Amino acid sequence: MTNESPVRILISRRPHPTESSAEEFAAWFARTSPAVIRTITVLPSIWPSGAPDELGEDYQRWIRKETKKCERAALEALKEARVPDDSLDATPFEFVTAASETDALSAAATGFNATIVLLGSHASAAEGRFVAGSTADALLHCAPVSLGLAPRGLRTSKKGVTRVNCAYADTEQSQEALRKACDYAHRWDVPLRLVAFTPHGPSMYPTETPYKHAKEVTRQWRDQAQSILERGQERALARFDDLRVDLAIGSGEDWENSIADLDWKKGDLLVVGSSTLGVFGHTFLGSSTNQIVRNSPVPTVIVPV
Repeated sequence: MTNESPVRILISRRPHPTESSAEEFAAWFARTSPAVIRTITVLPSIWPSGAPDELGEDYQRWIRKETKKCERAALEALKEARVPDDSLDATPFEFVTAASETDALSAAATGFNATIVLLGSHASAAEGRFVAGSTADALLHCAPVSLGLAPRGLRTSKKGVTRVNCAYADTEQSQEALRKACDYAHRWDVPLRLVAFTPHGPSMYPTETPYKHAKEVTRQWRDQAQSILERGQERALARFDDLRVDLAIGSGEDWENSIADLDWKKGDLLVVGSSTLGVFGHTFLGSSTNQIVRNSPVPTVIVPV
């Protein structure tokens, strides 16, 4: 671990969520690296321009009560996740009402100078998987900083992050992700693993009609993926020549099985790159990245270009 600036973590917490994977993610980061952590809860406004005049005072009293309840719950979740007290920001909790939850979170991330915004999964996700709710889905299209996605029911290593993984495809997006992954691995003095996935068949989805050349295409794809990963290894070592860099390719009938084909541990972090929406610089998930995010069994960081 170096003496670099602490990671500034903003946890996006919905009012009264059913589980606290994002807090577990934050605690995991804090066990790995110095961190400054703040939780924010955004309550979308019912009325476009605030409460009607005749309900104004009652509305404000209600907001004050809800703020206190959300703050108590947020601080308790941080405590249960064993976030160190010295990692909490001087203002550890923020409550905001806004017409747009997404805009408020983006503004809060900028105001806090956040390094990363952590999001928990939608309650519909299977244990150990991430499903984006409406807010997470919107943030994936406009986040100003990296996003950390916490699978539902997250359980992490007590030692912190013990290996950084990077999904690498030699595109501009994956090269940016590789730079972030290299920086993490170097800063935390942990191995870096570059990974690629080669689902069988011509489609990312299962099909009823078998494709007779699937095995040959998969073999060629694996060969190509190996070459791509080796180029990524060269880039990683050019950035930090003392990195420990491994390469791994997962194969299977579909994306889920291809990702599960690799060995994943509680100390693994996966870093993937996003794409951008033209000059606005907004992020979005391409089809491959979306499949990786949906099926990743470990915490994932989305890096905007």
